[in-house]
Amino acid sequence: MAKLTIVQAVADALRTEMELDERVVVLGEDVGVNGGVFRATEGLYERFGENRVIDTPLAESGIVGAAIGMAIYGLRPVAEIQFEGFMAPAFDQIVNHAARIRTRSRGRFTCPLVIRAPWGGGIRAPEHHSDSPEDWFIHQPGLKVVIPSTPYDTKGLLIAAIRDPDPVIFFEPKRIYRAFRQEVPEEAYTVPIGRARTVREGRDVAIFTWGAMVRIVEEAAEELAGRGIECEIVDLRTLSPVDVDAIVAAVQKTGRALVVHEAPKTGGFGAEIVALINERALLHLEAPVYRVAGFDTPMPLFHLEDYYLPNKQRVIKGVERVLNF
Repeated sequence: MAKLTIVQAVADALRTEMELDERVVVLGEDVGVNGGVFRATEGLYERFGENRVIDTPLAESGIVGAAIGMAIYGLRPVAEIQFEGFMAPAFDQIVNHAARIRTRSRGRFTCPLVIRAPWGGGIRAPEHHSDSPEDWFIHQPGLKVVIPSTPYDTKGLLIAAIRDPDPVIFFEPKRIYRAFRQEVPEEAYTVPIGRARTVREGRDVAIFTWGAMVRIVEEAAEELAGRGIECEIVDLRTLSPVDVDAIVAAVQKTGRALVVHEAPKTGGFGAEIVALINERALLHLEAPVYRVAGFDTPMPLFHLEDYYLPNKQRVIKGVERVLNF
């Protein structure tokens, strides 16, 4: 098996599905001749041609609107938005059209569309290039929201998203696009949407996280293990639908929980997880669930980026707070 980075796994998934299914098309700004801003679509234009790898104008609403039409009429479009912060101009198309077509048509039409976007902070980018807007889309019924954290999961989840009959928002943690490599099968395979992954077994506290934060939490857990504190790490992988059973099982096992995410704390998905634990596993808790998150400000420019994003020290303090309650 080849050892791929996350961004290479994205390209591999697209190439694999385009070879297997001629209905799969890719569209977006600079995805063709230039191979994408992060080179996630490099080589696809030369291999599949301009009718399946389509360069578009810089108009996010137009990119998603065109992809919705393609999906309704039988294609499997994969639309790229260059950075997650620029999904706002396409918000109307996503929530008022893509997400509602199945219910609006009483099931006569579906919208098998994937919208990919590099996501999150950590690369010293300017405003609108480092946001974590997953909550916008989690709140909208009719959409699935996926955020992988490893190359293996990236390929498997992206293929699952392309084959899904309904629209999927696929956020790619660009901070770790090229941070490490992992063996990835050459053939097509899927990782089921809606199932979490236990990254590390532990008995003392369960930590729920996703995306680039998984590696930060792993670093914290490794240091805490040196003190005799064993953290169970659960990479949710899919935020909508979320793996409720995995969350409840981890809380029942450890009795304590922490949520770590990049997005601002207020209204973030961590709050939903806390509510879910209260509803389903309250009597197993030995301490309140705590959140380590981004601050309630816009993502700052690069001089303050490291202060804004949760780091190993903040995760360790969060675990200590839960354990010392």
